[in-house]
Amino acid sequence: MSSISSPAIDTTTTTKHIMTSDSHGLSDSRTIMERLCAALMPLMLAVAGCLGYCSNSVVQKNKRCPYTAEDFATLAASTRFTIKEVEALHVLFKRLSSSLIDDGFIHKEELQLALFQTPNGKYFFLDRVFDVFDQKRNGVIEFDEFVLALSVFHPYAPIDEKIDFAFKLYDLNQTGFIGRDETIADVDKDSDGKISKEDWKAFGYHHCVSKFSFQIKEAET
Repeated sequence: MSSISSPAIDTTTTTKHIMTSDSHGLSDSRTIMERLCAALMPLMLAVAGCLGYCSNSVVQKNKRCPYTAEDFATLAASTRFTIKEVEALHVLFKRLSSSLIDDGFIHKEELQLALFQTPNGKYFFLDRVFDVFDQKRNGVIEFDEFVLALSVFHPYAPIDEKIDFAFKLYDLNQTGFIGRDETIADVDKDSDGKISKEDWKAFGYHHCVSKFSFQIKEAET
């Protein structure tokens, strides 16, 4: 794979912004995974752009960088990214974290700006995407959280990781189940009025995984 000069979020191939019907009175007829993939497409493209990244050390170029080469190596060992790819993700992280508030963290408004090109309005999945990234629950996304969360989009990430990630996004109330008001009824294979992780896995192997894998491989070509 040829190297790239700088990783960037490319939103030109993203279709329509995903809005809740409550905020704009609009309905969305797309399937569950089409809506999810459209919402996350900028992040998928960003990860694809960082794969195979080659450059001189980002640490040497950026004197303000609080992360050391050892930190990058630790993150690479904890994910499927190479050290150079982690460095590329740091370039991307700095761009996102300084888009509105230049404090070294990604705030929810900055994530919304990256995904939907506007810091205003209410968008489906935004809160859940942010919560999945913000594992420390301190109201911001730190660089290590950013890298660990994006690891699920790597082509070599296990199928179960991709399915679990999508399940967490759709479990809007964080109950361990997905209610009928949160997704589509035909995922509920046992017809108990809610979608368990087992229901979701049965659905995900045919829908979630193919969508996640296809989108990122397509972005690489």
